[in-house]
Amino acid sequence: MIYSDTLLALGILFFAGLLADQIGRRTRVPRVTLLLMCGLIAGWLGLLPERIEALTDTIMVAALTFVSFLLGGSLKADSLKSHGVEILLISVAIVLSTLSVVTLGLLLLKVDLALALVLASIATATAPAATLDVIRQSGIDNGFVRSVKGIVAIDDVWGLIAFSLCLSIATHLNGTENAVPLSATYEIGGAIFLGLVIGLPAAFLTGRIDDGEPLEVEALGIAFLTAGLALWMEVSFLIAGMVVGALIANVASHHNRAFHEIEHIQWPFMILFFILAGASLNLPSIAALGGIGIAFVLLRTVSRLAGGWIGASLAKSTERNKPLFGIALLPQAGVAIGMALLAGQALPAWKDQIMILTVGSTVVFELIGPFCTMWAIRLSVSQSQPSHSSCTTAHKEPPQDAPEK
Repeated sequence: MIYSDTLLALGILFFAGLLADQIGRRTRVPRVTLLLMCGLIAGWLGLLPERIEALTDTIMVAALTFVSFLLGGSLKADSLKSHGVEILLISVAIVLSTLSVVTLGLLLLKVDLALALVLASIATATAPAATLDVIRQSGIDNGFVRSVKGIVAIDDVWGLIAFSLCLSIATHLNGTENAVPLSATYEIGGAIFLGLVIGLPAAFLTGRIDDGEPLEVEALGIAFLTAGLALWMEVSFLIAGMVVGALIANVASHHNRAFHEIEHIQWPFMILFFILAGASLNLPSIAALGGIGIAFVLLRTVSRLAGGWIGASLAKSTERNKPLFGIALLPQAGVAIGMALLAGQALPAWKDQIMILTVGSTVVFELIGPFCTMWAIRLSVSQSQPSHSSCTTAHKEPPQDAPEK
């Protein structure tokens, strides 16, 4: 049959996801890393049919829309009252620290100012899907975790703003015309507007649909409608999904139901997303990094650790959590690749350098980042509640909120 290889591959991939989940439950290895490594091996051996690889972009958008929806749901009014200042200060501090440290470090290595600015702005990007999955796998829900979820939720907003400004400056320094600031304003503003247009009616509808299949269909409809319209309008589907999730969380009378349905639906998409993402990673790009690439990875790591500590200090976070925020926010993924592609179009003379450095560093941070996030989460528990730091407790997966009665 013409589709036998595709269906066979899908079945094998889902079982690979099940195996990764079971290994993750019995070890301290994040299942994100296991799935990425599985995809890396499958891609290297050429085991994935072309039809599966052709679905990569669609699956990526769907999976990340689910993630942004859930992250938006973490921005509840009561949570923002208790963690809002901390989320804002730490997220801004990490972005500013990353921009300044990476730029200055690259300048000391004789990298052109325009290229250094662009690379530094790309370094601000994080990996919301990987971070959220590690959080869910850990089963831990304390103040530190809630703050990390909030930071990841708005991090892409600051990253897009920083990227647009730096790319505008870089193109000006390079003597080329560029309309990136206007484009970024439309992308962010349009995404917020779309999120409001979809989120308000969705919040009204969510409280009036019973549990079960009807609500599951509604949750899927909201997610796909948001993603599809965002792509059609050429705005950020991540920001649009976050706004929709935040509105439902704060306006809908029975908002927990919708988020539980998304949590149940998203895992098959996440399995395919991480495996296909792993298959797309280019290991030779690590070898091509060279001295500047290694410096870029180290500078991004140091800058995020410093930014997390500075922001946490300004927010008067607990002493035990101050060094943990930067560690938890090290993952980097597809958002950075997207930025690199745009930068390559605006600065064709540096396209190869930008892509090699971004792809190479993304491979590194995609593989080690989830370990760092899991480690930080465990430390946030072990330093305050030693009795709850066992592996069994850490891999328990309760829903985000208790079901509403």
